[in-house]
Order: sequence, then C-alpha cells, then structure tokens
Amino acid sequence: MSYESSTHYYERINKQVNDRIGGLNTATIIMYSVNLGEIEPMMRADKWDEISVILTDIAKNLETAGADVIVIATNTMHKLFDVIQASVSVPMIHIADTVADKCISQNIRDVGLIGTAYTMKEPFLKDRLAQKGLKVVVPDSDEKINEINRIVFEELCLGKILDSSREYYKQIIEEFASVYGAKGIILGCTEVEMLISKNDVSIPIFDTTEAHIDGIVDLIAPVSR
Repeated sequence: MSYESSTHYYERINKQVNDRIGGLNTATIIMYSVNLGEIEPMMRADKWDEISVILTDIAKNLETAGADVIVIATNTMHKLFDVIQASVSVPMIHIADTVADKCISQNIRDVGLIGTAYTMKEPFLKDRLAQKGLKVVVPDSDEKINEINRIVFEELCLGKILDSSREYYKQIIEEFASVYGAKGIILGCTEVEMLISKNDVSIPIFDTTEAHIDGIVDLIAPVSR
C-alpha cells in the first residue's frame, strides 16, 4: 500500500509482460493508489471495518472501470481479502497462494514469516499458507515483531534502506533456521525485498512481491505451450 510497493508492481508487471510478448506490448492496468497516510492510523486504531468499506468501494470502482482481475499489492490488507472478494464478481489473486506455490515447487514446507506485526501476529496469512500445506513460524517475542514492524513503516515504506536494519532482519532469519529448523523464509511484506536479498541469508528466500507479480503475469500473459 506504500508508493514504494506500488512502483515495484507497476514496473515489473509491465516489464515481464513485455518480455513475454515483445514489441511495444505492456499490461493494461487500472491502478488505484491508496493514501497510506490515511489508512495507517486506522490500522493502529483497529478500525478495520472502516478500512474494509474504503477498500471494497475501491474494488467496486475498479470492476466498474473494466478490471478483469483485482489484486491487493500489500500483504497486510489481505486481512480483508475475503470481504473484498465478496464485494466484486471478478476474481482476485491471493498473495499467499502465489508464494506458497513457489515454496512447494522447491519442496520447502517449513518456513519462517516476517512482515508487519499484523501479518506475523494474526492468522489471515499464516492460515492461508497452512491451508496450502506449509508449516509457518514467526518471531518468538513482541520485541522482535515490533522492531520488524517499525522498520517497515518508518523506513521501508519511505524508501529508507539502512544497513543496521538489514543486519537485524538477517539475524531474525538465521534464528528461524538455527532455532526452528526453517528451510526457507517468506518475506511477507511487499517492501521487505528492498532490504533483504537471497545473498544475505543461508536459507532460500520466497518474496511475496515477486511471487504475486509472477502470478499476475502468468494469468494475464500466459506462456504459449
């Protein structure tokens, strides 16, 4: 829901579609960029019903504008996925399904999950991943969860990349592997890929941004067989 995440989606969907089709072809995108500055205080105040009204209205507007499929370019707002999907007749692509498929394709089912505090503490993403056959662990203390969350909202959403924050995330990820036996890590926040890459840690990384974008492109520009 930050402009950083939106930029990644827009640029990479178009590039991947062009890579597949060639010429001057890109994706046809109707993009509704949401003001995180209005939404985030409502998140902190636990006003999810109000957020739900805003996002379902947006989804209806996108459908009216001609969208054939709708995606939510943020993990946290998948908390409202079912409500939003019920408000429109066009299909939506769930971010957890796409990243779970990536994990399973590499035969990795024990994974650590980092993201916003909402994503790590609440069941909406973890349960969806579990339904796909994954065993998910999250950081073992509120202190760690809160610091991961702070870095997302105070740094990454504003495009700030700090080495100290990268080292903190790397430490958490290595704990997943050494303490809990995680075989992979899901970057369950669409901005975290800005901070952590596959070369930073010893276990495979499954980035929800990349997985979601790949799933979108596979649907709108399938590879010819």
